[in-house]
Amino acid sequence: MKKIIITGSAGFLGSHLTRKLLAQGHQVIGIDNLSTGRIQNIEDIFSNPHFHFIDFNVSDQTIVEMDLLQDSDEIYHLASPASPKLYQDAPFETIYVNTIGTQNMLEIARKSNSKFLYASTSEAYGDPEVHPQPEDYRGNVNTWGPRACYDEAKRLGEVFCYEYHRLFQIQTKVVRLFNTYSAGLRNDDGRVISNFVTQALMGEDITVYGDGSQTRSFCYVDDTIRALIRMMELDAATGQIINIGNPTEHSILDVALLVKQLTNTTSRITFHKLPEDDPKVRRPVIDRATDILGWNPEISLEEGLKRTIHTYQEKLALI
Repeated sequence: MKKIIITGSAGFLGSHLTRKLLAQGHQVIGIDNLSTGRIQNIEDIFSNPHFHFIDFNVSDQTIVEMDLLQDSDEIYHLASPASPKLYQDAPFETIYVNTIGTQNMLEIARKSNSKFLYASTSEAYGDPEVHPQPEDYRGNVNTWGPRACYDEAKRLGEVFCYEYHRLFQIQTKVVRLFNTYSAGLRNDDGRVISNFVTQALMGEDITVYGDGSQTRSFCYVDDTIRALIRMMELDAATGQIINIGNPTEHSILDVALLVKQLTNTTSRITFHKLPEDDPKVRRPVIDRATDILGWNPEISLEEGLKRTIHTYQEKLALI
């Protein structure tokens, strides 16, 4: 049994990862200050004797001295607002958790000689001029805009991981996550899939920003979680930055049309002003994930959307 720390454990990815690792028989210590995570995501596992939850802000330096966190085997640092709506509402908190919070968790890893995985983002590529995006592309980023608090904080978080690996030989691993989805996303999250599915099921207008020609790649959460665990396990991933996402690219308008078709909704598709700094294209090169991790996504967008829609329908029926 491993002792594993997961920050952001009440969030979308964190709650899925927590369940998976508990199912594998590990001890999991979840940390979340519930600023964007929700206790409902994990309250059903409070009775698991191998799970311990700490309501705490990882940006608080006193976390480094917490007795319960010492002698851990692995640390997954996932804590951070992740949707533009949420991180733009809390820019400083987003900066802190990805910089100060990252260093705090790396200090715990240094004291315990833990493996450390940092959840970075495809937003590190900015509005890319290279398409699709390999890990060695340095990005087209803007430090003076509404997305910078997230994009640039994540990039600096990667630097902390690099320096702890270089100076202290900590087994750091950085994953750049592309769009991940399932019904576990908050209905008010503001991201594409949660917006479209909720609007379609409620019979509301499906809101597309811009003309819908901008593209994204969508990875179902089960595929992403499988990649995170595989990356943590493999020594070959130490000191690496690895893209995790589905390399199949879809325009936003095509996704809206597919959601409309699968939900059989009468919702109209409406078009609105494109937000500032919104990337025009986004698709990962996953050669490293394939070669180093032996990983490829398995769940298509249509199949993932069917699962997501079914679960949202069940949730709405209970309201």
